[in-house]
Amino acid sequence: MKNDPINLTRKVTIRLKQTEYNKLNREFKLTTKRKLSEYLRYVLLEKPVTVYTRNQSLDEFMTELKLLRNELSAIGNNYNQTVKKLNSLRHISEVKFWAIMNEKNKQDFMEKISEIHFQIAQFSDRWLQE
Repeated sequence: MKNDPINLTRKVTIRLKQTEYNKLNREFKLTTKRKLSEYLRYVLLEKPVTVYTRNQSLDEFMTELKLLRNELSAIGNNYNQTVKKLNSLRHISEVKFWAIMNEKNKQDFMEKISEIHFQIAQFSDRWLQE
């Protein structure tokens, strides 16, 4: 069916309950159709409608990766601040203190890297089973 407005000469009006409209609108939003009227024409004329599908395990994976990215970014910022401070220190005692602080940031960073590896392995196993 072309999107040629010249061919669309007949108008049909229907009334729906709010729940019916909500259901149609939800289903429409899952499709590749750009306009509700186009979607409804396809449904009424029993033509095929392409529907987007979502992979729930991929959604979960992406959510987890976003959280890990934020945590890694915060750890990286702390690490950069530590290195800048270390470069500005003049006394050995100050250097020793900041070296100890840097070790904590390094451990946090390594733990997050391990968590990323673990999460990727879990999702890989799940995808391979499907």
